[in-house]
Amino acid sequence: MTKFDQRYANDAFFYGTAPNTFLVDAAVHLPPGSALLSLGEGEGRNAVYLASRGHRVHAIDESAVGLAKAERFAAASGVSITTECADLAHVTLADGAWDAIVSIWCHVDSTLRRRLHQEAVRALRPGGVFILEAYTPAQIGRGTGGPSDPDLMPTVAQLNDELAGLEIVRAQELERLVEEGQGHRGHSAVVQWIGRRPSGVR
Repeated sequence: MTKFDQRYANDAFFYGTAPNTFLVDAAVHLPPGSALLSLGEGEGRNAVYLASRGHRVHAIDESAVGLAKAERFAAASGVSITTECADLAHVTLADGAWDAIVSIWCHVDSTLRRRLHQEAVRALRPGGVFILEAYTPAQIGRGTGGPSDPDLMPTVAQLNDELAGLEIVRAQELERLVEEGQGHRGHSAVVQWIGRRPSGVR
């Protein structure tokens, strides 16, 4: 059982059931009816929200326990999602497969993150959108959520480099109040990044 299986093992949703508020704001950039990939989806709150907006959501996470809760949550919410239990270290993103890719609090080591993000650029169809929110290294020591290893936490400069090839719509580091279940509670140092694959790129 992974640490996330343990985290998600009870009936309560560790990060709540409401979608990430940045994602809600950023969803206006998503093409209607997107074929959408959510990385590190967890218990399904963001996938269910996106499906409720008419997107076809495929959720990947390493926790089978979290994804089982996501499927139950989707069914109870009257929407459909597909799930895939996999370690992102062993996932390859197919070229041109997605209209949108979402990464909300998906913290992986910098080597894996670079590889995933480079694949994500190619995996987006022309006009496709990438949306990310993560904690930055400035979050360490705050005790309000996120990992303790700075290697897992990107900066704007790193994301601009890793996602080169996308047109930047928004790229900023800021402090904001995050209230998501028991897992994220309080003022937090975050990075928000939105990019779009140029329409002329094939």
